[in-house]
Amino acid sequence: MSWKATGTSQEQPNTQISFFDLLKRPVEIYVFIDPLCPECWSLEPIIKKLTIEYGRFFTIRPIISGKMTSLHKKILDKPSHLKKVWDKTANRTGMCCDGDVWLENPISSPLITSLAIKAAELQGKKPGMRFLRKVQEYVFLEKQNISEEEVLIECARKSKLDVDEFVKDLHSDAARRALQCDFKLTREMDVDSIPTLVLFNQSDEDAGLKVSGTYAYNVYVNVLKEMLQKDPKPANKPTLEEFLSYYNFVANKEIAVVFDWTEQQAKKEMKKLVLKQKVKEVPVKYGVFWRYEPEG
Repeated sequence: MSWKATGTSQEQPNTQISFFDLLKRPVEIYVFIDPLCPECWSLEPIIKKLTIEYGRFFTIRPIISGKMTSLHKKILDKPSHLKKVWDKTANRTGMCCDGDVWLENPISSPLITSLAIKAAELQGKKPGMRFLRKVQEYVFLEKQNISEEEVLIECARKSKLDVDEFVKDLHSDAARRALQCDFKLTREMDVDSIPTLVLFNQSDEDAGLKVSGTYAYNVYVNVLKEMLQKDPKPANKPTLEEFLSYYNFVANKEIAVVFDWTEQQAKKEMKKLVLKQKVKEVPVKYGVFWRYEPEG
């Protein structure tokens, strides 16, 4: 595990954060990722669970690191290697990433994809995150070349963005400046691998903690509590249907992690909803995804 910490904190068990702290969400989490990084994709179940249980204490800011963009230039001539890495990651993490894309429909310009994410974020943080998720689904599940403008426009449409505004921003100086800002932050925070989370406590400018790599859920919870200097209880989980209606399209792995089930238990619960015609099973190369489609 890679850690970088500054400042000091002392844990205070069984204390709850104040109402005024809740208003400002005291912790900001910078999540350094890349849309083509399968390890970043595998972090999605953890981020969902952390947001559901402790999201009242933090805000998330996705940062495009540029690490995969530079790496891509070196290994584009080795598509079989990329396929092997993606397939191995999918088998290990339970989050499907179909490596066949590198043989059938390789991504031609990762930089364009990164610019598109910044363009989407110009419409707001939530629209930007919806677009990022959609782009990841398109490349990891549907083997789409997410550097083609028509594919990006389709992702924007399905993410409910203002498509005309998105197209204009895709070629704008604003998107380029935003991406350069992300690259600069990556350098300044010495982020040399992805995914990496850097947590800041807004009440103490000197306090910061960096976690590089992917770990078990409780590791991230403990880091968050360290930053809060408190030991808050997790929020109650939503019902399964509430979860599905909010996220709409999720991996079986995401359901299992969020609800503390095995993947077999998650699939069993989802099959019940299939029989009630509330969800549809979406087979993928590795595992399964579910789409919430209640009647009416």
